[in-house]
Amino acid sequence: MSIDTSVPPPYAHQTDTTTFITNHPRCFITSDPGTGKTRSVLDAHVPLGCTTLVLAPLSILEAAWLDDIKKFQPTINCGVAYAKNRKKIFEDKTFDMVVTNFEAVTYLVKNPEVLERFDTLVVDEFTAFKNKDSKRSKNLKAIVDNFDRRIFMSGTPNSNTILDLWHPALCVDDGERLGNRFYSFRNQVCTSRFNGFANEWIDKPGIEETVAQMLSDITIRHALEDCIDLPKNIVRTLYTDLSPAVYKMYKTLQESSVLYTKMGTINAVHAGARVKKLLQLVSGGVYDEEGNVQYFHEQRHDMVMDLVSVRKHSIVAFNWKHERDALVTMAEKRKISYAVIDGETPASKRTGIVQRFQAGQIQVLFAHPQSASHGLTLTKATTCIWCSPTYNAEHFQQFNRRIHRAGQTQKTETILIAARNTWEKEVYKKLNGKLGKMENLLHVLTKLYAQEAA
Repeated sequence: MSIDTSVPPPYAHQTDTTTFITNHPRCFITSDPGTGKTRSVLDAHVPLGCTTLVLAPLSILEAAWLDDIKKFQPTINCGVAYAKNRKKIFEDKTFDMVVTNFEAVTYLVKNPEVLERFDTLVVDEFTAFKNKDSKRSKNLKAIVDNFDRRIFMSGTPNSNTILDLWHPALCVDDGERLGNRFYSFRNQVCTSRFNGFANEWIDKPGIEETVAQMLSDITIRHALEDCIDLPKNIVRTLYTDLSPAVYKMYKTLQESSVLYTKMGTINAVHAGARVKKLLQLVSGGVYDEEGNVQYFHEQRHDMVMDLVSVRKHSIVAFNWKHERDALVTMAEKRKISYAVIDGETPASKRTGIVQRFQAGQIQVLFAHPQSASHGLTLTKATTCIWCSPTYNAEHFQQFNRRIHRAGQTQKTETILIAARNTWEKEVYKKLNGKLGKMENLLHVLTKLYAQEAA
């Protein structure tokens, strides 16, 4: 029997995960981004003889799943179901795997007959279904009973609160471990606190360990640093000063929630809107109620492009449309090769962009964290630059892992840009607080799994 040397052998932790999936029909895979969770699922699919439905973010249907199938398990006959061809793909019974986006759950609820031939459900980045009250989550819960095997994957399972785990756990084990009553679970793991506006629920100290213990028998996790010998990643913050004129506008908006400009009036109707508009102002422009932007400075974008210009390959995270437009304009003026991945980038073009970037044909990739935080390998880059911060800890960690993952051979750096004496510092502080909470849980899961495996 000849051995196919074209397929790279799995790492030990990937084989471990494949075995775990085989032995645990309903499970969580919470290994770090970059550890190869997708490969482990594919390696389990073939010997089990499954008919598998994969729900994943639209941006990674081809960039992650199809590419990994071609690389690791080319015998899998996989169909990709988009909105325009969904009916055709689901009715084609020659596919032993169908990959589709999260929004397909609505179609599946309305057409339950197409689920009859599937026995395995894989949910990639299951945090998309953390909100029990969303239509998407309710639809997922409505179809999970059709599957004997349920494999839920995420490297960032509870980016905000331990409550994020309740609904995914309900879908995996029907409430066996965390219960089937959300409010009972909330009362068990959280305490109520008045924040000045309303009551909010705060995770109890040390509750991550308790919940990790409750889920440990169906959860496998491998930390990236324990699996792969990666070059060091350095995280640093670069502070910048606003001009006196812009800082005066910042203080005015901060203190009065209104800013009068030559182009019109900027109003912040509540505290949350005020913080959002203050962050916009720091990043260069503020949006009015109609979505029109008023530009005030390009200091931030000049700084980013100065960093890009002296590096061979970088990825830049932007959060606002005006940031993207300013960065693109500056890249063109400086004759720097670039590409953009955001909500306006068709899925059909993303694979080609990634391939060209990895081939060294693009110097900088401007990307929105929500669009490029999952499934993309961008190891040609050695620098990840945050033009402005995000509140979403999951997007933050996942985006940074685009460059610091398996396949990276050089030292990497993550650069956070923040204006002094502004809300940006607090946002990064809040972001790191969320990450700390999440990483506590992941650390516990890692420890518990290691103990059980020993």
